[in-house]
Amino acid sequence: MILAKNLKFLRSESGLTQSELAEKLDLQRTMISAYEDGRSEPKLSTLAILSELFVVSIDELLHHDIQQYGRRLNQNKNIKILTIATDDQDRENITMVGQKASAGYLNGFADPEYMESLPQFHIPTLSRNSTYRAFELSGDSMLPLVPGTVIIGSYVEQLRDIKSGKTYVLVTSTEGVVYKRVFNYLDENGKLFLVSDNEHYKPYEVKGADVLEIWEAKAFISTDFPNPKDKTKPVSLEDISQMILDLRSEIVRLK
Repeated sequence: MILAKNLKFLRSESGLTQSELAEKLDLQRTMISAYEDGRSEPKLSTLAILSELFVVSIDELLHHDIQQYGRRLNQNKNIKILTIATDDQDRENITMVGQKASAGYLNGFADPEYMESLPQFHIPTLSRNSTYRAFELSGDSMLPLVPGTVIIGSYVEQLRDIKSGKTYVLVTSTEGVVYKRVFNYLDENGKLFLVSDNEHYKPYEVKGADVLEIWEAKAFISTDFPNPKDKTKPVSLEDISQMILDLRSEIVRLK
């Protein structure tokens, strides 16, 4: 019922009637009434419009009691809506974000014209139930994947859906576009721990509020075949867990 309560509160706070809100969403007034009574829930596309209209994240709409606790601080910034590209058969393309395009992507990922200017392709074996994006690696922090490897990620809408230990491409306002193994401690301190598979790189933390997009790694494309004589060994999950414990102990000590 959090969503229903939030919609009613935000509509009233904005001085909109149910009919006026329905017009903005291109819906019947009775549908707005159903949303606010908890008898029905908006589709994702409708949630995206509501997010932009009320300047609030979808995650906050669904899970945070805005009337009781107030708006989260990170909602003062502009909300970005996921922009996708389609082909002439209305199928979603996979948009490719190369190394050189990464910096521009931070400013252009919500701009349809910018997104259309990036390379696009299809992979028939991927499920059509997800939206995908491809990102080219620029460093060696995730060995054995080498620079130039293309990571294909599936869009993750909610921060809480990040599964600790899996790898993700995160688009952040502080670190830019990064590909890391992520550990989710949002419930404890509102932060994510980002860990490299190359043991020469130390883990670090990112505030959940600084994350703009999340893409769960589903596949990769590389022209570099593994070398059986390569003695470079990626860090193990046991090593990662120990690094996380050490980092958190150090943070507690510094506080």
